[in-house]
Amino acid sequence: MPIDIDMVNTFQAELELCGVKPGVLVGVLSEGEIRADYAQATLTAARMLGGEAFHMNLPLRTTGRFDTVGKGPLEGNTAVVDMMKKADLVIDLIGLLFSHEQNEILASGTRMLMVIEPLHVLKQLAPSPDLRRRVEHAGDLLTRAKELRVTSDAGTDVTYKLTKYPVLTEYGYTDTPGRWDHWPSGFLLTSGDDDGVDGTVVIAPGDISMVFNDYFTSAVKLTIEKGYVTHIEGDGLDKALLEGYMQSFNDPRAYAVSHIGWGLNEKAAWHHLATTRNAKSPAMRGAPELGVNGLSFYGNVLFSLGPNTEVGGTNDTACHIDLPLRNCSLFLDNQTIVDRGVIVPEEMRVPGR
Repeated sequence: MPIDIDMVNTFQAELELCGVKPGVLVGVLSEGEIRADYAQATLTAARMLGGEAFHMNLPLRTTGRFDTVGKGPLEGNTAVVDMMKKADLVIDLIGLLFSHEQNEILASGTRMLMVIEPLHVLKQLAPSPDLRRRVEHAGDLLTRAKELRVTSDAGTDVTYKLTKYPVLTEYGYTDTPGRWDHWPSGFLLTSGDDDGVDGTVVIAPGDISMVFNDYFTSAVKLTIEKGYVTHIEGDGLDKALLEGYMQSFNDPRAYAVSHIGWGLNEKAAWHHLATTRNAKSPAMRGAPELGVNGLSFYGNVLFSLGPNTEVGGTNDTACHIDLPLRNCSLFLDNQTIVDRGVIVPEEMRVPGR
């Protein structure tokens, strides 16, 4: 395979942030021909930095749903899991998010970086130490909070009790043993207590459905009681799609409220999906993409449904729905963090935003 020098340089800069240097072992995990160029770029960049590297390529899945989370080619594959544990850093080109295998690898002290976004997004949202500083400051505030509340002019008013689960920060690289991140990113999250989320969430026109890769065009109202969606209201197609998708898993845990957080990446664009959603390469067919612009854009409130295994919970439903919301306000123990989509604390702010 020809080497793309620009891609290698991009990966080299990322691996430097991840602390790759002589004595560091990098493991690359891929599936079929998906992101084969990323695998080659990682191996080349790691060796240019003086590190050691190996590549584990698994057969392409030919059965099952590709829109599920937590289920993948490592399920039951203890040999590969054990091999990944031997690496200092695993570059995950498959998307192991929410899987028990990912948690097992991280528990061994291996750090992991998921890389599944297109190259132009990797470059557009290149991480920086300043983004890390702002995300980690937000993480400190969220860790100390006992209650999180989200409101909006559209009608959202939901409260999370925060006494059980840790905070996860995502700033796009990892140099800490046992830590997972996603390149690129720029947000943070936690989960409310299992029975400690109550209120109403109104998904408004312009909010994003990451699972459908589209914007809502009509309002959908979710009633939440003790951590579960108990009622879904709406008059448009959006309500029918959301409800039908959740029902298709035949799993009551799909209705559980998952993580909550907010975006801090000033390089991410809310409108990005509208300009790129029809430009997906045929070579990427079947490959998961999170659409990190939608997850990370500055001042969004990231509301999610489904599993909570990423924060140590027991809900491993395969139905996960990320719903970045615009123009919301978010409060931690009555401290205003986001005011109608605007970041308030000076330590998190970007000049001019």
